[in-house]
Amino acid sequence: MKLSIVIAAHRRPDSLARLIASLAPQARPDEEEIFVAENGAPEPLELDLRAIAPGIEVVRIHEPRPGKCRVQNRAIARARGAIIACLDDDLTVAPDYVAAVERFFDEFPQYAAMKGRILPAEDPREKAGAMAPYLDLPIADHGDRTIEVRGVLGANMAFRAAALRAAGPFDERLGPGACGHEEETEMARRLTRAGYRIGYAPKALALHEVDPARADRARFIRIARERGFCRTLHERHTPGEALVKQAVAAARLAIARIAGASVERIAREERRLAIARGMRDGVRRRTD
Repeated sequence: MKLSIVIAAHRRPDSLARLIASLAPQARPDEEEIFVAENGAPEPLELDLRAIAPGIEVVRIHEPRPGKCRVQNRAIARARGAIIACLDDDLTVAPDYVAAVERFFDEFPQYAAMKGRILPAEDPREKAGAMAPYLDLPIADHGDRTIEVRGVLGANMAFRAAALRAAGPFDERLGPGACGHEEETEMARRLTRAGYRIGYAPKALALHEVDPARADRARFIRIARERGFCRTLHERHTPGEALVKQAVAAARLAIARIAGASVERIAREERRLAIARGMRDGVRRRTD
C-alpha cells in the first residue's frame, strides 16, 4: 500500500461527501486507502459512501468523544500506507492530488513530511466582503516551487509513515475537540528535533470551503486566544515572556489603529494580541 489518506470529520456530512467525491476518482484499491475518522457526535454521519465512491473501500472510524487527534491516531495506527496524508473534511482536492503527494515523496527523499498547498475554493472577498480578513482560513501558499519549510498545516499534510511512527502519536491534549489547535505545530517540532525535514508541495493542492459565517471578529479573536493557550501546553513560556509579548502586541495594534491601517493589518495585529493573551492565560494557569 503506497498511500493512506486520513480524513478528520466532525458533523459536516455535505462537506465530507464533496471531499470523498473529489478523492474517489484518483484512488486505486491496491495502491491507496481512505479512512474517515469521525469524532464528537453520538452516531456516525449518515452517508452512503458506496454511492459517493463506487468501487473504493472507505474505512470508517467513529469516536463519540470530542478530539480530532484521538480519532486521527486510531486511523493512523491502522493505516498500511508508506505515506500517510491527513485532510480536514471541509476541503476538496485537485484532480491530481493523490499523484502529487506520492510524486513529492518519490522526488524529494530528503523530506519526511509534506505541507500541502491550500487555497480558498472561492474568492473570500466575494463571500464575506469587508469581513473577509476575519475568516481565519488555513491558507498555505508559498508559491510554485518546492521549498523546505518549518511546519505543516493540519488541514493538508502528509508524512512518511516510518517517520510519523518514530515521532509518536499526535498529542491528544491539542487540536479540535481538546484545547482547539496546535497539534500540527507540536508534531512538526517533534519531527524537526528528531532530525527530519519538512517540504512544501505546491502541486498537492486542496481547496478550502469559504463559509461567510466564519467571518466574525469575535470568533476570530476567540480562536486566536485559544491558539495562544494551546502553545503553553507544548512549549515553555515564563510569566515575564508572556507579559512582554502581550505589551508589544498591544502597542503594535494601537499604532496600526492610529495610523489608519487596513482591515487586513488590523486583523493581523488583533490576532497577535489575542495569541499573546492566550499565552498569558496558559502561563497563569500553570503557575496558579
